[in-house]
Amino acid sequence: MPLIRAVLFDFGLVLSGPPDPLARRRMETILNTTHPDLRAAYWRHRDDYDLGVLDGVGFWRTVGAELGHPPTDEELARLLQADVDLWTQPNQPMIGWAAALQRGGITTGILSNMGDAMEAGILNRFPWLERFSHRTFSHQLGVAKPDTRIYRHAIAGVGEPPDATLFIDDRIENVEGARAVGLHALQYPSHDEFLQAFHNADFTGLPLPAAENTATTP
Repeated sequence: MPLIRAVLFDFGLVLSGPPDPLARRRMETILNTTHPDLRAAYWRHRDDYDLGVLDGVGFWRTVGAELGHPPTDEELARLLQADVDLWTQPNQPMIGWAAALQRGGITTGILSNMGDAMEAGILNRFPWLERFSHRTFSHQLGVAKPDTRIYRHAIAGVGEPPDATLFIDDRIENVEGARAVGLHALQYPSHDEFLQAFHNADFTGLPLPAAENTATTP
């Protein structure tokens, strides 16, 4: 029964829900493309965006050029906004649980692969992110999960040793990377599956997350 004094959250698909299909369709319309073609170009260059090799404008110029539709300045602004909208559907059960941890004196942090414009967009949209005592975003370091260096940076940021820190991420390779540096780590494939894994882990010092249909706004 490990005693947990800090919890690190991934942002996308943990604190936020599934991508918004309306935002995705706006991107497709702006770039005059199809969902498969946009998806391929988007993810082909996403690592460079997360690592800070490309900034937000550079990312969308690169994606648009690949799709044969170099965006205008006005289209760039709309694409950047749509990208924030894509990844900011709140996952209220986990947001509420993070707030409960904070009220209970547990240190909370964010560790997320994310580009600069996305970071600015989520911080502007969600004031509750300021309640997290530390935030590590990959573009700031030029290092992304599952590189061990980014976990060590986040561990130092929350100020608790790895064996007293829990990390939560939707991707198993990132969970395995966290475990490689000594963090307790759970995958978040769905809320119900996370609840079961959390129950099985039997962490000491942490309140139980709420079930999905009983979550409250922080």
